Amino acid sequence: MTEHIVASLVKFVIWVISSTGYAGVGLLMAIESACIPLPSEIIMPFAGYLVFKGQFNLLLVATAGALGCNLGSVVAYWVGAIGGRPLVLRYGRYVLMSPRDLDRMTHFFEKHGSITVLVGRLLPVVRTFIALPAGIARMPQLRFHIYTFIGSWPFCYALAYAGAKLGESWDDPHSPFHTIFHRFHTVVEVAVVAALVWFVWSHWKHRNEEAV
Repeated sequence: MTEHIVASLVKFVIWVISSTGYAGVGLLMAIESACIPLPSEIIMPFAGYLVFKGQFNLLLVATAGALGCNLGSVVAYWVGAIGGRPLVLRYGRYVLMSPRDLDRMTHFFEKHGSITVLVGRLLPVVRTFIALPAGIARMPQLRFHIYTFIGSWPFCYALAYAGAKLGESWDDPHSPFHTIFHRFHTVVEVAVVAALVWFVWSHWKHRNEEAV
């Protein structure tokens, strides 16, 4: 069943980007930054593959992804700013965000301040939800968007670059990637599925926890 979920996500990402180009990259990254767990680890590498195919430009792909992060973060920021912690705690479980997740991010934000947004954008999973504590703290919006863009751009670039490089190696029988992947592709697929299952299970398990 999980394999079908992963396959469906991949098909959805491919369809959106193939149909709408750079705008699709921005839209999908906006969805992720609006606290909807659509993995950027699927979105940006596929965009990078299209860079390899000559359909996209790497710098523009990274920029589209970073702008999408800003767009989606507006939604999450204002959910936190208007509804505050009670609203996030009440509805966070619907996007697999537990009170424990919010506690960790809020504590880190209160300890380190606005720079948390910049650092958090470089970290998988954390980047999806970091706008919520920023909104709750009413971080100045201009600074929020600047830090979001600066933190998101290298993350998007790195994933797209990886996708482009994998595209180059995919059909090259002499490349180390080709040899490793085609020899151990089952192990790789199982590892990816296991990681996704663990993330969903661990967050679903704690979805109804009361905040500490």
